[in-house]
Amino acid sequence: MNENKTVIVAAQYDGMRLDKAIKEMFDVPWSSTRSWIERGKVSVDGEVVTALETPVQTGQTIVYCENAPRLDSTGQFNPNCIVYEDAHVVVAVKPADVLTVPYTENDRNTFDAQIRRYLTHKRPKNAKKKGAMASLMVVHRLDKLTSGLLVFARSVEAKDGLVQQFQAHTISRHYLALVHGLAKSKTIRTHIMEDRGDGIRGSCETSPHGKVRRSQNGKLAITHVEVLELLRNASLIRCRLDTGRTNQIRIHLGEEGHPLIGERTYNRNYKGRKIESLRLMLHAAELGFVHPITEKPLHFEVPPPPHFQKMLESLKVARRPAE
Repeated sequence: MNENKTVIVAAQYDGMRLDKAIKEMFDVPWSSTRSWIERGKVSVDGEVVTALETPVQTGQTIVYCENAPRLDSTGQFNPNCIVYEDAHVVVAVKPADVLTVPYTENDRNTFDAQIRRYLTHKRPKNAKKKGAMASLMVVHRLDKLTSGLLVFARSVEAKDGLVQQFQAHTISRHYLALVHGLAKSKTIRTHIMEDRGDGIRGSCETSPHGKVRRSQNGKLAITHVEVLELLRNASLIRCRLDTGRTNQIRIHLGEEGHPLIGERTYNRNYKGRKIESLRLMLHAAELGFVHPITEKPLHFEVPPPPHFQKMLESLKVARRPAE
C-alpha cells in the first residue's frame, strides 16, 4: 500500500475493536493491522490511536497514513517525563496507552523498559557493567489507559522501603478524573474480587444478582472522592486512595453510577447519555512518599495531558459550581 487510505466506520462495525475493524475494512492480515496501530500510522477522527482494543463507533473516520512518523522505542519516550531521579529512585510520568510492565511475552516497549533503556544509555562510558541494562524495579503500576506519576526503585534497599510504605498505606496518591453525571463527594468502601458474578472484576457488595454480599476472596478497597467542579452532564473529581486494588477507581466510580469518560468496561450501571472519548479520563496527578534511603519527604504534582484538558474545556459549557 503506497498511499493513504480512508474509511468511514459503518454501522456493522460499531463497538468493534480497532484492530479487528481495520483488518476487515482494509482487508489486511493481522500482522499489518497491529503494526500500523502500534507504530502510530492510524488515526481516528484526526487523533492517532495506538491501543489495539480501542472500540470504533459508527461514523468515525479512520485513516491509515503510510508516511506518518513511526513511533518506535526512541520516538515514543520523552526524557522530560522523568521528574525526579537519583541513585535509588526514579519518578516519571507515564503517558496513556502505554503498559507499565509487560502482561504477555509479546508486549514490547513498556514504560519500565523505556526508562531502563534511558538509564542504560545515560550511564558514563566508564561505568561498570556498561554492557548490562541499568537496574530498575517496579513498585506499583498504572493501568495502560491511565496517565500519571509512577515511582520506580533502582536498588533493593529502595524497593523494600517503598514497598513497606505502600503496604502501610502511607504513600499519598491523588488522581484527577472526568466522570459521567453530577457526582457527589463521598468515601467508597467495598471489597473487590476478580469476578463479582457477571464476568468482570467488581465489588462483593454490588453483585448484580444480589447473591454475593461479602466474599472471603474480596479485598478491601477505599476510595475518597472529592468533587472539584460540576460540568455539563459530567464532573471533575479528585480521588485519594487508601488502597491500591486493580482498576479500583474505575470500578468504584462505575458502580456508583458515574463511570469515567472513556470507560469501556465498568460502565454498566450508567443509564444516561454517554460522552464519547477515545481515551480514558483518568490521571495520577499527585504522588508523595518518604525517600526510602534519605528519609526526606518527596511530593510531586503534574497536570493532566492535553487530551484530558481538551475534554475538560469542552464540558465547561453552562457549568455549575460544585456544591
